[in-house]
Amino acid sequence: MNAAGNSDLPVHHYLLVYDLGLRRLVACEDFTDSDEAAQAYARKEQENRGNRGLEIVLVGADSLETIKVTHGHYFDEVDSDAAALAIGG
Repeated sequence: MNAAGNSDLPVHHYLLVYDLGLRRLVACEDFTDSDEAAQAYARKEQENRGNRGLEIVLVGADSLETIKVTHGHYFDEVDSDAAALAIGG
């Protein structure tokens, strides 16, 4: 059973990078492997250590649509590159 309580759907982990100055999402990566997602999150945090202009978060859900509902403020002004990445483009 996944975090959503549904055994049919895999849990996706989304690594989101939000630029506070630009007020938009600048990166969104989708992972189905939780260890890989955690490692990517740790790397991104290390790469941007001390950069108070970025919010780096790792969230999990059954779909990106769910994340857009639960963390919609990150998607208000989506950078086109990040949007393409989020949908596999």
